[in-house]
Amino acid sequence: MRNINRILNLKWLFFLPLLMITGCSKEEKKQEPTEKSTTNVTSVTGSEKTEPEVETKKKPSDFIPESYKIFSQSSGDLNKDGVEDCILIIKKVDPGNIITDESRGKLDRNRRGLIILFKKNDGYELASKNYRCFSSENEEGGAYYAPELEVYAEKEKLYIHYAHGRYGYWIYTFRYGKSDFELIGYDDSSNTGPRVNSTTSINFLTRKQLDRTNVNEDAESGDEVFKDTWKKLKTTKLMTLSEIKDFDELEVSNF
Repeated sequence: MRNINRILNLKWLFFLPLLMITGCSKEEKKQEPTEKSTTNVTSVTGSEKTEPEVETKKKPSDFIPESYKIFSQSSGDLNKDGVEDCILIIKKVDPGNIITDESRGKLDRNRRGLIILFKKNDGYELASKNYRCFSSENEEGGAYYAPELEVYAEKEKLYIHYAHGRYGYWIYTFRYGKSDFELIGYDDSSNTGPRVNSTTSINFLTRKQLDRTNVNEDAESGDEVFKDTWKKLKTTKLMTLSEIKDFDELEVSNF
């Protein structure tokens, strides 16, 4: 009988630590969700919703990524708050992309990009970025010089304007949506000197495109006779600024 009691006592001594360990682990598991729920979670009408972090910094130059520099800077209200926002064209700094042209000498062929910042109190908030969407200012222009790029704000819209001298121009119109700038319009003009040969105007909100073609081949400036053709676009989704890989390759007529 003594042997049996001794065996039972030994079993309790063995199982007691296991019960204590199991109880502690259960208590720890109960506490884990409470600790995680305090990170970037906002309660909305009884439910939990994770809010994305907005990048905010003191100066526009603080947003410039490593190995880039500011190429140009402009301002204008882009989100209808009456405050001047900031538009930065940035340029990659890479000696490997500097070439020597036979007739033009050294040319910096590093690509350019765009950073849009909303003015917020004493700092700036990142609205959109696209580090490589523009070619360099030193690209080949064929028989003429390469198009000149200008990015500016007007009437709460962002305009990306390519001017090609006597050959015309093309303009992309963006407006800020929920989280990025959306392409809402496109306009171009194909010219021969002062004479307009054709124009295109696209409204991506109504999904309508108007093509105008001059049918008076002897026309001078102001004597053009245009034939209008309307087309309905297939796309229903607005393209955003950050997803455009290269404006040189962007074919809006295929939308």
